[in-house]
Formats: sequence, structure tokens, C-alpha cells
Amino acid sequence: MARFIEDIYFIIEEMSLPIFEAKYLVKMIEQTELVITDWIFLPSSKPIQLDSIVKSETGLDVMQKRAQTKKGLAVRLTSRIQIDNTPVLMYVAEHSYVIDFEDVIDKTELVRMFRNSFKQFNEKYEIRKLGTVLVNCYLSPLDESKIDYDKILPLLVIGS
Repeated sequence: MARFIEDIYFIIEEMSLPIFEAKYLVKMIEQTELVITDWIFLPSSKPIQLDSIVKSETGLDVMQKRAQTKKGLAVRLTSRIQIDNTPVLMYVAEHSYVIDFEDVIDKTELVRMFRNSFKQFNEKYEIRKLGTVLVNCYLSPLDESKIDYDKILPLLVIGS
């Protein structure tokens, strides 16, 4: 928390804002821990060959969340890996973003949130794949061109 406060004061100094104006720049976005809900690994009976075709697909699902004083998004990332058209892994992880009602999230912040989610998703994968046939397989990144941010943003508006 101390580091967070130091960062805020640095931003205030850089923008040459008095402290009472800067308090409105701070958005309280809490992020829950990314939890792996499924890791279905189907080990292959044969090793991966140099000419093996490895396919990876990554998907994103988003759901609106509400509480009395907070709004937010539940995020689920899913990745499927196939080797030579044989399913090898189904990996699913979820977490949430919790935001104060008065905070307005724009498209830039939403993009940052989803990129952060994928980064955590990928980090957990990189650790779990060690010692498996997937050691040289990588997750495909999120295809941001397929994410309709304009349909997701209204989920973070009060009254929607």
C-alpha cells in the first residue's frame, strides 16, 4: 500500500496538481486472485515430434457483477491446446475486478485490465506446464480484435 501511495504522489507532482484536485484521479479497482478452475491434461502416449502441429486457442468471457456499493466484472480465460489434432489440455482460470460505483472506466482502462488478466493467466500456465509434454508449447495471446469493448463498457455503468 505504501508503494501505491508513493506512486500517486509522483503522478500528482508530474501533473503539477494540488493534492485536493488529484484525489479524483485515483480509481479504486480491486482485483481478486486468479484461480485455476480447470486444468484437464490428457497426456499423449507419444512424445511431440518436430513436425507435430500444435494448436492453441485462448478465449475470454466476461460477466457483470454488482454489490451494494461496488460494480465489477468477472473474467474467465480459457485455453485449449491440441497436438496433431488430439486435445491435450483444457485450462480455465477466473477472477474479478471490483470497482467503486463512482469510478468511470474507459476503454483504455478496460484494455489494461484484460491484458493484465491474460498476463496472470499465462504466468500460471508457464509454471504448471513444466515437467509435461507442454514444456515447449505456448498459449496463444488474446486476439484483442475479437473483443468488443463497446459492448463490455456498458456493464460498468450504474443502472445497466
